[in-house]
Amino acid sequence: MIKVLVVDDSALVRKLLTEELNKQHDIEVIGTAMNPYVARDKIVKLNPDVITLDLEMPRMDGLSFLSKLMKHKPMPVVVVSSLTPKNSRNALTALNLGAVEVLCKPGSAYSTQNITQDIVRAVRTASLAKFHNGLPAANRAIPKPTLATKESSLVHTTNKLVAIGSSTGGTRALNDILPALPPSMPGIVVVQHMPPVFTKSFADRLNELCALQVKEAEDGEHIRPGCVFIAPGNYHMLVEKNGARYYVKLKQGPPVHHQRPAVDVLFNSVANSAGLNAMGVILTGMGADGAKGLMNMKNKGSYTIGQDEQSSVVYGMPREAYNIGAVTDQLPLDKIPEAIVNHMNKKVLEPHI
Repeated sequence: MIKVLVVDDSALVRKLLTEELNKQHDIEVIGTAMNPYVARDKIVKLNPDVITLDLEMPRMDGLSFLSKLMKHKPMPVVVVSSLTPKNSRNALTALNLGAVEVLCKPGSAYSTQNITQDIVRAVRTASLAKFHNGLPAANRAIPKPTLATKESSLVHTTNKLVAIGSSTGGTRALNDILPALPPSMPGIVVVQHMPPVFTKSFADRLNELCALQVKEAEDGEHIRPGCVFIAPGNYHMLVEKNGARYYVKLKQGPPVHHQRPAVDVLFNSVANSAGLNAMGVILTGMGADGAKGLMNMKNKGSYTIGQDEQSSVVYGMPREAYNIGAVTDQLPLDKIPEAIVNHMNKKVLEPHI
């Protein structure tokens, strides 16, 4: 059984989360707490496997509590946050502090209909997260590689494309990969499983750290070299080619692997639109999303990378891709930026038409 402690100042939210989690055969809510001080005592007494944590609470806010928790007794934490721009920024800070995942709080328009599957999936995923030296694997300080590539040496980038898919632990993995890339990269498209509103804050924060321009993708947008396009939460993102240019297409449609955006949707579209001029990267995350899409890319001639087990917070998506033969090279996180640049630095593979 996965033992869960629910920490939230709202009695209604505590009740809802407890009821939904206790319906599962493999999950038991062993306690609840209305503030971090009560939570601290119950953690010592009950020793939970996973904590769900609100960010806005009396006496001590969730971020301060999370920071202390990760310092003194690190454990898997799922942040449950209201769907506002301010809280989305705080949720990203929580991920940087060591939280495994973030969810929308029950009561928001997005989360109400999905709360059962979302909270259950998040708790199960968090229970599998690997911790090293008190932090999830991807939260370790990883030295950025020194790329010998000069900006001017990347040639013919306009008809090349990089597609990246990630889930649990992916925010920190992307935080390591993207700032290590030079501004002359081809267009990069990214699906990171994340609720709506959070993706805009995530893109804005990455944009402050990267030489590349990073933004939340918009429907019909031209995928330009030197830019990274993050799929907005609650929308699938596809890549379409018109003439010599690639464009973003956003759509709703049913979730794939319980996800919208889904990595498979992106990878399959890149396989069809870019073929061997593309490369695909699948990073840490639970489940199988992206594995078949990456296989499709590889079959169309794309070079593919999978994150290795040791550096993944959850070695689910990369393992599924590796097991079906979709991964050309399996690499630790700190080797992935250099591999991306080296491959993109090769001569153009397909005539630019």
